[in-house]
Amino acid sequence: MPKTYRIGQIVPSSNTTMETEVPRMLLARQTIRPEQFTFHSSRMAMKHVTKEELAAMDAQSVGCARQLADAEVDIIGYACLVAIMSAGRGYHCVSEETLGKAVRDAGHACPIVTSAGALVQVLREMRARKVSIVTPYMRPLTDLVVDYIVHEGIAVQDSIALEIPDNLAVGRRDPLALISDVDALDLTGVDAVVLSACVQMPSLPAIEAVQDKLGLPVLTAATSTTRVMLQQLGLEPVSTGSGFALSERFQPLH
Repeated sequence: MPKTYRIGQIVPSSNTTMETEVPRMLLARQTIRPEQFTFHSSRMAMKHVTKEELAAMDAQSVGCARQLADAEVDIIGYACLVAIMSAGRGYHCVSEETLGKAVRDAGHACPIVTSAGALVQVLREMRARKVSIVTPYMRPLTDLVVDYIVHEGIAVQDSIALEIPDNLAVGRRDPLALISDVDALDLTGVDAVVLSACVQMPSLPAIEAVQDKLGLPVLTAATSTTRVMLQQLGLEPVSTGSGFALSERFQPLH
């Protein structure tokens, strides 16, 4: 009988996307690989995507990790990229260490993956040197995301800031709008496109269409998080309909 893995996620209270897209990718994987998955979440209060609310929300993450430890999940994903990236360069390492200690102190050890750290890790794994990105954030927060990625050694050619401050509005955005949004991106010399540098902005229905349109590898914070979760579980990081990060053809670009 195939093993069943419990996938834990720490999500903002207003996030409606990661509990949709991550299960969709992993359930699609079940059609091509034997492992099974169940999904379990704990929530941090946050409605508006501002630096102040994000910092207050992040302070709740330790309690959420302890709650998920009670369920003895096999892995925990911290599903808010901008909360990590707006907290300062390299903060994903701090967060992962802090949450790892929290679950151990609660009597249950499991891997911790942050969406911010996962995006950086996958870009490095594919050896991307330069990317262009799309975010739903206000321009100041988008600039912090760009700075974070650049600090990790990956150049950012261009960034679109859709400037949607309400997190519920971000989650309600039509993902297919991204197919035309990318027309405004400067793709000069880029190795890949980050179609959604945000785990709340829906993008999965558009990712393959944009990848075909641009002829470039396309990934998102959500697809990167799913890839790294699978790797941390010791599973082949593949699914269907999820763009480059979960493609069976994934390989370094250079």
